[in-house]
Amino acid sequence: MEQNRILIVEDDADIRDGIEIYLKNQGYHVLKAQDGVEGLAVIASETVDLAIVDIMMPRMDGITMLMKAREQGCDFPVIMLSAKSEELDKIMGLNMGADDYITKPFTPLELLARVNSHLRRYNRFREALSRTEPRKDTYHVLGGIELNEETVEVFADGVPVRLTPLEFKILLLLMKNPGRVFSAEEIYERIWNEKAINTDTIMVHIRKIREKIEIDPKNPKYLKVVWGVGYKMEKQ
Repeated sequence: MEQNRILIVEDDADIRDGIEIYLKNQGYHVLKAQDGVEGLAVIASETVDLAIVDIMMPRMDGITMLMKAREQGCDFPVIMLSAKSEELDKIMGLNMGADDYITKPFTPLELLARVNSHLRRYNRFREALSRTEPRKDTYHVLGGIELNEETVEVFADGVPVRLTPLEFKILLLLMKNPGRVFSAEEIYERIWNEKAINTDTIMVHIRKIREKIEIDPKNPKYLKVVWGVGYKMEKQ
């Protein structure tokens, strides 16, 4: 199997070299840059499957580099490295298209867990697109949630999720329309193909779906309630 290629963009040589050692020990091919300018140059000349990018760097910071990379169509996962004092920059990075962040100081195991998780999802996404090239509309991704209509599979952060057929249909409806709010009545009528009489079952199904795909179901990241209106999958 071909090695995944990981780009480390970090101005601190000790941190950069330390991360390289951890990744190479896991069998990854490592590319390195010491600032955003070098990072973009590597991306332009090399295949990159995932990037680990520091926020604060000379010449070009990580957020600017990330923004330029996304503008150029780079879709690989990006994990931002941030200090605790850079909370606002961290949030900005996520808004600009970062997939994850990790706060310094961090343990090698924590970083490797994040890298492995994002690469599993990215590799599966590319494989699915290559297998179903004529039908890209059957594979849906929102943040860490993946849904494949053809194989009837759902993954949350790379972990398989077992949904009932009705739960799958409800999640599919919401994921195909990210950001759109559906009332309980509309969900019922679309899934059951009949006039909604009692929509209490929708609330139960939504709760069960949330328990399966959310890290913290009480503070959901993806499946949101719009009070008095209905439900939606949050755009990521």
